[in-house]
Amino acid sequence: MSISATLPDAATPTGGAPVVARRRRGLRPTANGLPWILPAIVVVVGLIYFSIGYTGYVSALDWNGFILTEPTFLGLANFAEMFGDPVFWKALTHTAVFYVVTFTVQTALGFTFAALMHSQVYLRGVYKVVVFVPTVLAPATMAPVFRQIFDADGQLNTLLRAVGLDGLTQTWLAGGTTAMGVVMLATIWQWTGLTFILFYAAMSQIDTEILEAARMDGAGNLRTLWSVVWPMCKGTTVALATLGLIGALKTFDWPYLITKGGPNYATEFLGTYIYHTMLSEKRFGYAAAISVALLVLALACGVFMSLRNRHEGKA
Repeated sequence: MSISATLPDAATPTGGAPVVARRRRGLRPTANGLPWILPAIVVVVGLIYFSIGYTGYVSALDWNGFILTEPTFLGLANFAEMFGDPVFWKALTHTAVFYVVTFTVQTALGFTFAALMHSQVYLRGVYKVVVFVPTVLAPATMAPVFRQIFDADGQLNTLLRAVGLDGLTQTWLAGGTTAMGVVMLATIWQWTGLTFILFYAAMSQIDTEILEAARMDGAGNLRTLWSVVWPMCKGTTVALATLGLIGALKTFDWPYLITKGGPNYATEFLGTYIYHTMLSEKRFGYAAAISVALLVLALACGVFMSLRNRHEGKA
């Protein structure tokens, strides 16, 4: 009698599946996430990074953008011209002032609205919708409304005359300071809703026992907001500051649609200046150089804000 016929099958343990089959199933390749992220990789590498590289190449040329014309290689001449361009520095200054004013006002309004919505306010749901609705409205649809309101014969001047304040009427969009104020007002009107939603969510995460302890220690509502709630919303504030800074550097829609960068470059931003330089003056090389500078500024600001937040978190 054969020995192999009497011995149990070593590859088939009692009450289980064959070990070989188990091993084969274990070696079977499992699905990974590459097919899901491949489209995003193609878009990022093939479109965004290629566009950035091509913009860097065009920034070294003197070219009007037409394929039939032969571009002239200038090296860093466009960047040298940019650093000596007063309009570029004016646009950069406008961006800095715009960021400080809009971020400060949006933060104050958003935090105040969020605190009010967490209190016993009648029809809170309606107020939330009213505050947030401007965020989802396109500037292209609302810019004509702002132009009409602040026109020399618009609703604002009409209202001022009706209440006897004729001395306050003026051509709001024709003055440098007032035109910038209108652009800031439109931006604040649109993005305060997003600031409000983020602060409202941050306040919802605060433990109620902490607020009750503050009140037991004798802190009033304002003291509790300033000393307890505001510090606990620091992460939200930093995130909004970072987004606001990058958004200010890329500002284009409101100043272009309301004032087109005027009057006399009073509301010129880097985005509008790039647009005018490229399409109106047909200087694609110089516009690309400003675009590269804008990208570097946005990256530097983002990295700075991130490192600062990380350093403060460790401290």
